[in-house]
Amino acid sequence: MKLEHRTLANPWVSLEPLDTRHRADLREAIGDPLDTLKFSPSAPLFHDGFDAFFDWQYEQGLAGRWLPYAVVVDGRALGQTSFINPRPYDGGVEIGGTWYAAAARGGRVNPSCKLLLMTHAFDSGAERVELKTDAENAQSRAAILKLGAQFEGIHRHHMRRPWGGWRDTAWYSVLRAEWPTVKVRLEARLP
Repeated sequence: MKLEHRTLANPWVSLEPLDTRHRADLREAIGDPLDTLKFSPSAPLFHDGFDAFFDWQYEQGLAGRWLPYAVVVDGRALGQTSFINPRPYDGGVEIGGTWYAAAARGGRVNPSCKLLLMTHAFDSGAERVELKTDAENAQSRAAILKLGAQFEGIHRHHMRRPWGGWRDTAWYSVLRAEWPTVKVRLEARLP
């Protein structure tokens, strides 16, 4: 598997490799970071402000640990998503680090992004695409299931929560053999 970090687009959204030109739009789009990133393990970076958060994700991209994207709708960045920890030998990658402006939630943006990312991953040779969320994040868990991913279980005390205590992480995946069915399901949500 070899994931190329390039712009991905469909009629509803464009995923552009994260660049400093997206900074101002994303600073505005994030709104209240304590709400937008309530379940994100990256939230502690906000103690140093938005720029530290943005710079950290940008640096992850430069180092090849993440392939971060700005989610662009009608010329404005309204959120972020990423390929995380690509594992070329195993053909696996996680989609995560995802957040959207409040106005972009609950519509076509998330399924459009997932369709682009999963298509790119499987076309690049992926055997497995993973999605993870805080086990207490009912909205995210429902959205992942609606995509057609399979629930794999809960990893207990997987990560420290930004506000203290432990995060139990719910794991999901889509395998190459499942992708054609999942793709049809996603496309049906985007008339």
